[in-house]
Amino acid sequence: MQLKNPILGLCQQATFMLSAAKVDQCPDDEGFEVAFAGRSNAGKSSALNTLTHASLARTSKTPGRTQLLNFFQLDDERRLVDLPGYGYAKVPIPLKLHWQRHLEAYLGSRESLKGLILMMDIRHPMTDFDLLMLDWAIASQMPMHILLTKADKLTYGAAKNTLLKVQSDIRKGWGDAVTIQLFSAPKRMGLEEAYVVLAGWMELEDKAPAE
Repeated sequence: MQLKNPILGLCQQATFMLSAAKVDQCPDDEGFEVAFAGRSNAGKSSALNTLTHASLARTSKTPGRTQLLNFFQLDDERRLVDLPGYGYAKVPIPLKLHWQRHLEAYLGSRESLKGLILMMDIRHPMTDFDLLMLDWAIASQMPMHILLTKADKLTYGAAKNTLLKVQSDIRKGWGDAVTIQLFSAPKRMGLEEAYVVLAGWMELEDKAPAE
């Protein structure tokens, strides 16, 4: 019998909380937050919506639409955070600089931030932005879990080979602290693995009976 991960019920009842343009507009810095980051075309909003079984995060065929820190409440103590999409070429430079400044302020100051989910398009992994985020996570000792999104765009064999290669590159450059998996929002691939990571960071114990 498959045991239900305790984070699943919380994700299914996720509700929009608030949007913040600056760190001082964020909710009180307490409890547990997990942030979702990625380049603007990495499928970040689709992944969030699939994990929460809702349409919380705004999806668009035009990348770069997430321009604020968007907070979604799971319960009184736990939140998911959709960070501004980064790196989309058509976004004006001043806006890019604004995002970068406030993204860095959020990542560097938020005590309640317990982990970072980094989305990489499996067809274009390890971009300059991804490398910066990896460097920051290791330097800050922030737990990071990577979703190789859009895995359905490749055959399973090709997707698995890409996973192994990226995993190897990360271990060589950053060690074993970062975890990684395949993910597809349309195919609902990788949900269980992602839920286990979220539950661990948010200190939710599996309800598994003792053997």
